[in-house]
Amino acid sequence: MRVVIAGGHGQIALHLEKLLAQRHDEPVGIVRNPAHEPDLTAVGAETVVLDLETSDVDAVARVLSGADVAVFAAGAGPGSGEARKDTVDRGAAVLFADAAQQAGVRRFIQVGSMGADNPDAPGLDPVFAAYLRAKRAAEDDLSARDLDWTILRPGALTTDSGTGRVKIAEKTGRASVPREDVAAVLLALLEAPGTVRRTLELISGDDSVEDAVSAL
Repeated sequence: MRVVIAGGHGQIALHLEKLLAQRHDEPVGIVRNPAHEPDLTAVGAETVVLDLETSDVDAVARVLSGADVAVFAAGAGPGSGEARKDTVDRGAAVLFADAAQQAGVRRFIQVGSMGADNPDAPGLDPVFAAYLRAKRAAEDDLSARDLDWTILRPGALTTDSGTGRVKIAEKTGRASVPREDVAAVLLALLEAPGTVRRTLELISGDDSVEDAVSAL
């Protein structure tokens, strides 16, 4: 299975690429900075250097050509302002979905954020609110498309080692989850038809990843 991942140098993406390579799939990570290429090579991923903020749909579609799954796991990251939350978390996601449709890649998994359903909640930091609005706009765009999409909204992300125990539901309540477990869930979602056209929340829980995804 050839899986193209936008945001290929993110922590979740690197975990996912390693898992894919370990089972002899073909992970392809899209990165903006060529200096990140050795990190992807180290986990067994092919690297494509491409800036999704400045690329056009034809260039991205060429990368996606022949892929089985497109995974959008990109984000502007900490320290970025409101403008880049829009150009990356919304704009790049929309471009990636456009390119997937042009390339004929039907399976599309997007990493969103818990809280995206209420981006204007009182008391939010303005930049974080802009981030949630961008994520919500990207989700609204994707859910209107003729793609086999799944949106995964993790809770607060940690760098703890994965436990392999999670809770996945349309509403889970707020809690945290290790990035390593998010990657394991993404791997399970690649071939999970029961999750198509669904928006799911993810936190740490009591079920194995396999059981949690199968129950959906």
